[in-house]
Amino acid sequence: MEELQSLNRRLFLKKATALGVVASLASLDSFAETKASKDVKLTILHSNDVHSRIEPFPMDGSRMQGLGGVARRSTLIQKIRAEEKNVLLFDAGDMFQGTPYFNLFDGQVELELMSKLKYDAGTFGNHEFDNGLQGILKHFDKANFPFITSNYDFSETVLAGKTKEYLVFERDGVKIGVFALGVDVEGLVDPNGYKGMKYLDPLEVTNRLVPKLKKDLKCDLVICLSHMGYSYKDDTISDLKLAANSRDIDLIIGGHTHTFLEKPTEVKNLDGKITLVNQVGFGGASFGRIDFILNPRTKRKQVLLSSNYTIDKKLEQSLA
Repeated sequence: MEELQSLNRRLFLKKATALGVVASLASLDSFAETKASKDVKLTILHSNDVHSRIEPFPMDGSRMQGLGGVARRSTLIQKIRAEEKNVLLFDAGDMFQGTPYFNLFDGQVELELMSKLKYDAGTFGNHEFDNGLQGILKHFDKANFPFITSNYDFSETVLAGKTKEYLVFERDGVKIGVFALGVDVEGLVDPNGYKGMKYLDPLEVTNRLVPKLKKDLKCDLVICLSHMGYSYKDDTISDLKLAANSRDIDLIIGGHTHTFLEKPTEVKNLDGKITLVNQVGFGGASFGRIDFILNPRTKRKQVLLSSNYTIDKKLEQSLA
């Protein structure tokens, strides 16, 4: 009888232990599900067509006087990063050419400063080719951030392997896929400046990469860094045309046409869903910000805030 009672006690303890493990695992699963189901705030910051404008525009009576300046932009970025947990910073091209800084230092200053501002990624505009592919390569090691060039094929040039076709970032369980499209440089750049580079059709590249980012890589947000231009009167591919003739792009960060927008433009895509298109002029006079709220489990997504900052003395004083 004692042996039977002892055996029963051992079986009870074994079952209790097993049930405890199951309960613990269930609790962990519940915690993981709760954690994965929470809303995540994501802040996207961006610039375009800064054109080597390191200091503010001179006080010369022009409409741009006193605007811009890397120091002001840096202060703003630091403030936002101190306030927000999940921040990504992108540039949509033409960081080079426009002031003596580029003429004297061939892009070194621009790349070093962008690195200090901790850009997450950038792309090329047509002016990046002003000193040729060797010119891009000259100070390429000064950039501690990647460049994405989805429709520029550099495989048969000195830039082979130096840029990315796309990138996936992860913030707080949210996956952000980023690809980039550049303008057709024919007629804009000396042919010797991009010799060996192949220009790929932007829509074909988009139709190939976006499904990969969205479906295969399970990205919650898809962003295009574009240096194609906001819009044109003819059939030239632009950000607005790309948005209207594609699927699953959430945000197009534009450049090239130096278009100042007060807020992002909403464009209905092929599925009737909204793609945001934004651009912040040129010379660093304006700076873009868009805040998204996303849920990686429910796939719910909404724009919480969109604000294009004017980089001027008033902003500097408010940040002091």
